[in-house]
Amino acid sequence: MSRELRVDALQVRVGRDVEEMARDAAAEAASVLQAAVAARGEANVMLATGNSQLAFLAELVGLPDLAWEHVRAFHMDEYVGLPPSHPASFQRYMRERVAAALPVREFHYLAGDSPDPEQEAARYEALLRAHPLDLCCAGIGENGHLAFNDPPVADFDDPRDVKIVALEPESRRQQVGEGHFATIDDVPTHAITVTIPALLRAGRVLVIAPEARKAKAVHAALYGPITKACPASILRRQPNATLYLDAESSSLLET
Repeated sequence: MSRELRVDALQVRVGRDVEEMARDAAAEAASVLQAAVAARGEANVMLATGNSQLAFLAELVGLPDLAWEHVRAFHMDEYVGLPPSHPASFQRYMRERVAAALPVREFHYLAGDSPDPEQEAARYEALLRAHPLDLCCAGIGENGHLAFNDPPVADFDDPRDVKIVALEPESRRQQVGEGHFATIDDVPTHAITVTIPALLRAGRVLVIAPEARKAKAVHAALYGPITKACPASILRRQPNATLYLDAESSSLLET
């Protein structure tokens, strides 16, 4: 890595480019999973979706000698009303990029097309309670969100582990900008998301946030107030977390 620093309790590691960042984050993720398998015979991991995670997931999937058959996997959010066959479905993203390439023990998906989203949230919450996460690999949204915990619905003390949320226009525009939907009107207005306390409860939290479009959110998270106006700012209170950046997303670092 080209730089390492600490902001409050949060470790920050900066790669020279997205490839170096992805390799370093994947190596740490593998180490966490291997340690859990060695200690308990199994590991539980939650993975994020989105364009910013592609390089990291490609590196993680390509690592040799990781006992995936002992790994139970989850993803962290899904659009309400979107079937898993839809090109923008996060369930489809995980099936195609991770589950299809690895012999994971189990992969648990959020069903966005469930006829009862609240019941689906409760089902997923029970699964997470039954299988505490050893590792959570997250990203940061352009508005600073973690999973789909946008500023108006983010809650650092959320009593729920999984909930239904209304999506901010900025989050919906990001999905159009990434090429997943043609227009903002095509983006669902609600999602099922794992909450911030549930994400950060993992034994180890790796936040992978490359690309220039994330630089402002990264700056706000690291140097602004710790507030739900930038949900990712809560990472500064997490000694179990590391933020991975590349040259572009770290361009506004002050130190």
